[in-house]
Amino acid sequence: MLKPIVRRALPSLVLTALVSLCAYAEDGGAGAAAEPEQGSESSAVKPAAAPVEPIPVDDIRVLVEVLHKIKSDYVEAIDDKTLIENAMRGMLSGLDPHSAYLDADDYTDLQEGTSGEFGGLGIEVGMEEGFVKVISPIDDTPAQQAGVQAGDTIIKLDDTLVKGMSINDAVKKMRGKPGSDITLTIMREGEQKPLTFKLTRALIKVASVRSRLLEPGFGYIRVSQFQAATGDDVIKQLGELKAKSGDKLNGLILDLRNNPGGILGAAVSISDTFLESGKIVYTDGRVADSKLEFSAKPPDMLNGAPLIVLINEGSASASEIVAGALQDRGRALIMGRRSFGKGSVQTILPMNNRSALKLTTARYFTPNGRSIQAEGIKPDIVIDKVKVSSIKSSGVETVKEADLSRHLANPITDKDKSDAAKQPNDGKNKAEGKDDADNSPLAERDYELYEAFNMLKGMVMLNSKRGAAAP
Repeated sequence: MLKPIVRRALPSLVLTALVSLCAYAEDGGAGAAAEPEQGSESSAVKPAAAPVEPIPVDDIRVLVEVLHKIKSDYVEAIDDKTLIENAMRGMLSGLDPHSAYLDADDYTDLQEGTSGEFGGLGIEVGMEEGFVKVISPIDDTPAQQAGVQAGDTIIKLDDTLVKGMSINDAVKKMRGKPGSDITLTIMREGEQKPLTFKLTRALIKVASVRSRLLEPGFGYIRVSQFQAATGDDVIKQLGELKAKSGDKLNGLILDLRNNPGGILGAAVSISDTFLESGKIVYTDGRVADSKLEFSAKPPDMLNGAPLIVLINEGSASASEIVAGALQDRGRALIMGRRSFGKGSVQTILPMNNRSALKLTTARYFTPNGRSIQAEGIKPDIVIDKVKVSSIKSSGVETVKEADLSRHLANPITDKDKSDAAKQPNDGKNKAEGKDDADNSPLAERDYELYEAFNMLKGMVMLNSKRGAAAP
């Protein structure tokens, strides 16, 4: 048996682990003899299983020696448990930006996040080159209201530099008691100096689905993240929109901008809402449990009406599953900007000590076999990130034919106008999408939605004309 390092007393936990692993390695990792194949009349046994990958004993001894030196020579005393937890965090964080070791508190925070209620800033983040990068702020939260944007890089939390901090530690520092303050120092593309935001933490109750009618017959559904109940909420609110429009929608805009993702099942459910049949997404990994395929079942809740999906650089993971499925199946027109590009699936693996591993276990692929990992979903129509404003009137009206004296009357429209003037105005022709608190044009408030809405109306008009022209 290999001898453990004995120059100084080893941490008890590490010594026990080393002895067990070394004994296993020297024994060849052998298990029980193979049993005869069930149902066979032959006495032959199954072919031997693939050999277990040998334990890297030499590397483990180096790891133990590192732990030993830290415990004995570090400037401050540190216990075995802390050293082991730090080693596990390093193992996971070194794999990819999304794998992580979650202690009991982190695991609880994760469960709160997927349930839609937690105390914090309302911001989805990831790690990039040692800094915390904003994937997207969540609607109606302190981060979104303060002006934090997708793509921002957080370099300081209060007076603490983020460089070298784990993603879990950064999230833990941003979360806290509602009403407490935290200052974020942010680098933003196009800005020469860091930006400072002082935010007040709040109880984040994320309503993941909101909806309204932009105009009678034209629906809008905003999904801010994918929670356990998001799929059911979309179906419910789609039904409410249809009820307001006489049980029929002419078209719908599904807004997935700045949606950081969430639960895979919710993405499948929303995709299935607009598809009759066929593949939605499939996943592929090293183990059998990671090889999954999801397909749609009837009905299409929109009855084939035109559908536009809005995405941008903050649309990630589950958002990209929905956009990719509807794009590949030719069910929706994708508009906006190229999405984030997270094409991996993380599985939560609970441990015996109430901790958990968030481990990347698979890649997902769109129905046509596309992987969007580090590529993103490319929209069918790109909408640049711009702001528009109304042109102030010069006060001089353009002269038209109707303004000329003695112009000929239109025998059709003039009569229609006269008849319309006799009808009482009960306000029914007011667009429900109009926000009384903000009378500015939609193009000023949300140019991307404005463009998508114009496109949707054009698609509906074209379909209507095609239907009228059919024999």
